[in-house]
Amino acid sequence: MTFLSRILGLIRDIVLARLIGASPLADAFFVAFKIPNFLRRLFAEGAFSQAFVPVLSEYRQQGSHAAVKALVDRVAAALGSVLILVTVLAVVGAPALTTLFAPGFWNDEVRFAATSEMIRITFPYLLLISLTGLAGGILNSYDRFAIPAFTPVWLNVSLITAALVAAPWFEEPAFALAWGVLVAGVIQLLFQLPFLRQLHLLPTPVMDWKHPGVRRILKLMVPALFGVSVSQINLLLDTVIASFLPAGSVSWLYYSDRLSELPLGVFAVALGTVILPNLSRQHAAKSVEQFTRIMDWALRLVLLIAIPAAIALMILAQPILVTLFYYGDVMTQRDIAMASYSLMAYSAGLVMFMLIKILAPGYYARQDMVTPVKIGVIAMVSNMALNLLFATPLHVYWQLGHVGLAAATAAAALINASLLWRGLRKKGVYTPQPGWGRFGVQMLSANGAMAAVLFFWGRHLIDWAAAGWFDRVWAMALVCAIGLGVYLLVLAVTGIRLRHLRYRG
Repeated sequence: MTFLSRILGLIRDIVLARLIGASPLADAFFVAFKIPNFLRRLFAEGAFSQAFVPVLSEYRQQGSHAAVKALVDRVAAALGSVLILVTVLAVVGAPALTTLFAPGFWNDEVRFAATSEMIRITFPYLLLISLTGLAGGILNSYDRFAIPAFTPVWLNVSLITAALVAAPWFEEPAFALAWGVLVAGVIQLLFQLPFLRQLHLLPTPVMDWKHPGVRRILKLMVPALFGVSVSQINLLLDTVIASFLPAGSVSWLYYSDRLSELPLGVFAVALGTVILPNLSRQHAAKSVEQFTRIMDWALRLVLLIAIPAAIALMILAQPILVTLFYYGDVMTQRDIAMASYSLMAYSAGLVMFMLIKILAPGYYARQDMVTPVKIGVIAMVSNMALNLLFATPLHVYWQLGHVGLAAATAAAALINASLLWRGLRKKGVYTPQPGWGRFGVQMLSANGAMAAVLFFWGRHLIDWAAAGWFDRVWAMALVCAIGLGVYLLVLAVTGIRLRHLRYRG
């Protein structure tokens, strides 16, 4: 279901590239969409989910259904009241938000006004999608993973429909996309409610801030608000700095980030979602051995995807961007080149981004929110320093300025993942299981062979920019198929079998 959602997300970005490209209004829309999307990571599947799911799992493990229902009712009321207040303040103070998150737009009358207006349209999405995240957390805790994973499909469907159907009715197509975001929030929330009813957990809001479960969730959530969203804060810092760069910089970072997010969202996020409630139950049952075995299995599985994905995106950055986005006059060859540089930089950190999604649940499942916060502070400060180091000196050659931002984000992810891993090892929570040496040799062999094949075929198969749409698509499909085939073949030759990928609890 997550794979379907991400593929539709890729189609959505192709449609957006053809509709608004990397224009000033595209920059405005991406900022207006990114702000509630960033806060969604805090109030929905980010800090809130990481605090809510372990507590809910514990109530389910140790209490009655009535106790679980009482917790859900009170959490829904608390979360909803806070979100309504935040939404009202944001809609009223939209220009202030624009100044805060995109200060570089201040001297650009068109981008500043458009961003402020679109924030007023898109921000209520935060309220709707956060309540959707609450519903998804409940369903995940009951091992109903498919419905929450399918729900983001409606955002992509809504934006694609807005671009293809509603945009001609608007003077500026970007505003149709903003309304598409709002409509998507309504659809996503309504979609999950019948499945909560099946579990007899459809919330009936009861305001009770003194409920023990609510207070525990708040206690866990406050530090997690920062710690779990470090990568998102880093991306927002990139947006702030990119707003000072010439028009198009925000869009270049958006398209390259979206491509690097594809393997991250398809696999690492899905795997992290699945292991969190399982790790929480193992911690509640005090089963240290099963806890560490789940972590070890998840780390090996994610590396099987992360490493080849990072290598492929780095080698094929420009051919992929040309195949997906280079059509008509909206996206130019210069836009493709600029986006490809930042995509290569993001790809360098992709393995670390994916490992964070597996390592962080090792803390949240144990209701340890303090350690990830400390690590998050270190990573974010490092990212800020690296932004100044990598981006500012390149500002004279402004075409490379946004690449420095992507490189800083990748380096900060390396710091974050390394410290998370070291913390789990020092606490004795995770102990690597036997077989990592052999696994490393297998991965090195398979990825080396795949890289050689992609490098040759990616450069010499066709002239990507000059070829037509059909030729690009079949050529890219062929290159990917050959690379994947070589990767799987070498894995098989070196001894990895499908049965080795199954978790045996």
